[in-house]
Amino acid sequence: MKKLLLTHVPLARRQYYGALALARLQGLVEVVLHEGEAPLDAQGLIGMARGVDLIVADRATAIPALVFESLPGLRAVMRSAIDIRNIDVAAASKAGVLVTHAEAGFVPSVVELTLGFLVDLSRGITRAATAYHAGQKPEIRVGRQLGGATVGIIGYGRISRELAPVLAQLGMTVLVSDPYAQIDDRRFVKLPLQEMLPKVDYVICLAIANEETENLIDAAAFARMKPDAFFINMSRGNLVDEAALAAALTEGRLAGAAMDVGRAPDQMPSPELARLPNVIATPHIGGLTPPASESQAMDTVRQVEALVKGAVPPGAVNVSSWTRRG
Repeated sequence: MKKLLLTHVPLARRQYYGALALARLQGLVEVVLHEGEAPLDAQGLIGMARGVDLIVADRATAIPALVFESLPGLRAVMRSAIDIRNIDVAAASKAGVLVTHAEAGFVPSVVELTLGFLVDLSRGITRAATAYHAGQKPEIRVGRQLGGATVGIIGYGRISRELAPVLAQLGMTVLVSDPYAQIDDRRFVKLPLQEMLPKVDYVICLAIANEETENLIDAAAFARMKPDAFFINMSRGNLVDEAALAAALTEGRLAGAAMDVGRAPDQMPSPELARLPNVIATPHIGGLTPPASESQAMDTVRQVEALVKGAVPPGAVNVSSWTRRG
């Protein structure tokens, strides 16, 4: 029977993996659980994974080259998420280890949180609730209605394709900027980023994170936005120049921002930004709902099923380099 290490700490295991997926996993392989409260570092991971054939890695556990070099019996590393940047895929390929990712089962959950941010920014829900919690009378301000406003979406991937029709249904004009995507829906207008930013009341960042999009939203981008515009980041922290965002927010060149991601550890919003009065920040919980977590966890179960049968699992990213198939 093959042996598998699940790297999630107990809390993450409950929140991001779930009892059903774990039970099914245990019916397929011998499962080693990480019971420590802190994520495993490279040496801790190597120590726990000796004699293990497979690893299912959480987002807080890095899988560097040293792991592949030190575990000659390791055959595959799976992520219960679509983001595999915590895995050194080049090193895995060199060692002949397969790497897989899960499907984007979090899309509906992220769409819903984005809608919540749009309403919160527009109506001051967090601001008013915070004042009431502190025993104060909130300042009464005129809010905004989403219907009739213009929203600009940066990136047209799976989340954007589900979000855009919802925003259109609310009566918003939807502009999209993505140089690589074809947009067939006539309700949406595609524009270059520089042209789109001055036209919109809300900017939603959903572009993929790679070298090309590093600091995509920089000081020049914020300068193009309306001073009463709101900025929402639901992608990754490295797409945004956080110093430029902080300056725009504190100098009154941007009305406010909301974010579920940032450059803090585990892709969480940076504390320096989160404490600003015109910022709403959540701790990277866009996909933290039972349906989303279970969907991605069950993807890894299906991958293990395939591996046990000697087949190529869904979500494999480096099959041509996979030599440790025994």
